[in-house]
Amino acid sequence: MIPLDRLEQISQRFEFIEASMSAGSGGADYAALAKEYADLKPVVEQIRAYKQLKRDIAEAEAMLADPEMAELAREELPGLKAALPKAEGALQVALLPKDEADAKPAMLEIRPGTGGEEAALFAADLLRMYQRYAEAKGWRFELIEEQMTELGGVKEVVAHITGQNVFARLKFESGVHRVQRVPSTESGGRIHTSAATVAVLPEAEDVDIEINPNDLRIDTMRSSGAGGQHVNTTDSAVRITHIPTGIVVTSSEKSQHRNREKAMQVLKARLYDLERSRVDSERSADRAAQVGSGDRSERIRTYNFPQGRLTDHRINLTLYRLDQVMQGDLDEIVDALTADAQARQMAEIAS
Repeated sequence: MIPLDRLEQISQRFEFIEASMSAGSGGADYAALAKEYADLKPVVEQIRAYKQLKRDIAEAEAMLADPEMAELAREELPGLKAALPKAEGALQVALLPKDEADAKPAMLEIRPGTGGEEAALFAADLLRMYQRYAEAKGWRFELIEEQMTELGGVKEVVAHITGQNVFARLKFESGVHRVQRVPSTESGGRIHTSAATVAVLPEAEDVDIEINPNDLRIDTMRSSGAGGQHVNTTDSAVRITHIPTGIVVTSSEKSQHRNREKAMQVLKARLYDLERSRVDSERSADRAAQVGSGDRSERIRTYNFPQGRLTDHRINLTLYRLDQVMQGDLDEIVDALTADAQARQMAEIAS
C-alpha cells in the first residue's frame, strides 16, 4: 500500500524548493537545494503520473452512470486499470531509499586470479569491456595504475571513471569473474578455467572520509612499465601506505605531484568503501544474501566462450550473446541486477 500522506509531503517539499529556486532564494544553500530538487524530480514525476492515472480511472468509472458516455468508459477502463500495477511498481521503486554513492564517480580495480597468464589476459579483456561500456555511456575513463604482462595481460589496473550515475551502473560488477575458454597458448584445444577479480569503489570526497597525515607512509620509487617500457629516469612513482589498515596504493605517471594526488584519490575510495562495508555489515546480519553488498569473496559471473554464454550466478541470468557483452554491451545485465536489488529492498521494507 502506497502511503498517500508521504506522497503529499514529497510533492509539497518539491514545490517549495522549486519556488525557492525560481525566486533566487536559498543563498549559500542553493547548491544543496539544487541537489535535492534533482533527486526529488523523478520521484515527483512518478507521483504525478500515478495520481493522474487514479484520476482517469475515477472519471471513467463515473462516466459509467452516463448512458451517453458508458460505452466509451467501458472501452477505456480495462486499459487504465491494467496500467495501474505498473504505475504503482514504478512509484514504489522511486520511493526506495537511495544509495548516496550512486551518483558518485567510481574507482575500478581489476586483478587476475587463478589461471596464470590466461587469467591476466582475461583481466585485460574485462578492462576493454568496461572501457567500451564507459565510452558508450559517454563517461570519462582514466587509467591511474596499469601493470601489464609481456603478452598484454593485466597484472593490476586501477581506473577512475566519471560521468552520470557511474557507481549506480557499475557497483554490481564487484566480485570474482570466471572465464572458460581455450587459451591462445593452448595447442591441444583444451578448455581452461581461470578468473579475475573486479572491485568497484565509489569515489570518496573530502567530506566523506578524513585521513590523518600521521597515518600515512609515502614512498617514491622508480616507475617501470611492461618489459621495461616507459621507464622514467627519475623516482616519480608514488606508493602510499595507510598504516592503520595496511592498504597500499601506487601511481606511476611521470609527474610525482600528480601521482601523489591520484594515489590519495584511490586510497580515499578504498577507505570509504571499507567504511560503507562496515556500516552494511552492522545493518544486516545476512550480508551474503544481499546483492551489491560488496562481498567479493564469491564467484559472481561465468564467461563461457565455447558456448558464447554468460551466466550471472547471483540472479540466475544466462545470456547467449557473449561477443556483444565483451564489446561493452552490459545494460541488460546491469538492469537485471538493479531490478533484483530493488525487489530485495522492497521485500525488506515490507517485512
